[in-house]
Amino acid sequence: MKIREITDAIEQYAPLRLQEEWDNAGIQVGNPETDITGVLLCTDATEAVVAEAIDRGFNLVISHHPLIFHGLKKIMGRTPVERTVAMAIKHDITIYCAHTNMDSAWQGVSFRMADKLGMTGVQFLDGNDVPPYGDVASTTAGCGVIGDIEPTPAREVLQRVKEAFEVGAVRYSGDATRVITRLALCGGAGGFLLDKAVQAGAQLYVSADMRYHDFLDNNQRILIADIGHYESEHYTKEIFLEIIQKKNPTFAVAFAKSETNQVNYL
Repeated sequence: MKIREITDAIEQYAPLRLQEEWDNAGIQVGNPETDITGVLLCTDATEAVVAEAIDRGFNLVISHHPLIFHGLKKIMGRTPVERTVAMAIKHDITIYCAHTNMDSAWQGVSFRMADKLGMTGVQFLDGNDVPPYGDVASTTAGCGVIGDIEPTPAREVLQRVKEAFEVGAVRYSGDATRVITRLALCGGAGGFLLDKAVQAGAQLYVSADMRYHDFLDNNQRILIADIGHYESEHYTKEIFLEIIQKKNPTFAVAFAKSETNQVNYL
């Protein structure tokens, strides 16, 4: 199987045209016409992840976040990105990412978050209300999700969120004594959807990279929980796995054992 066959399958699920203008999804390093020896899945393509791919004999690394965000004028091993690129080229490793296109796809990142919390009636928070039909997932796109849960005390929901996403600490504001029935979620930095969450009737909004004034200015309107950027998106690997296994159930594919959250908690 060629690398292009796997990347084409991912792009059918999350077309590159869905990515933000500033993003750099797609192949970062490598040749799409190379035969695949194995696929390593991760959130971030780091030096450690590429080294693991080499050790395991895998020549394709698929990440959520792009390795290369900005143009590289030189590759001299001065930065982690330069070293990772050099290592990948030297060992014929292809690196591919699906970032904001996977964030915006139907059944993308935020939908996977909703699955982990057992939400029902899940739809885009900002986007088309009607899901796609057949296999053409590219016809529907949006940002974040909104859905329902059984009436549950807010502190219990926050604890459930902490456990489900393996969070070291949840930053939150708002009335934690209220009962929650409607949740809004957004993987990654989601402050831009706060107003949408309120308008959609969410009592709790779960996302990451929230600013102090996001908490302060919305304290009376909605309960906000910041669970961390990595934590909100690390289940994206499961989406990649399912796409690949649907393409070829027996193919050698694994989650990177060397991947770690770059943010630590005391």
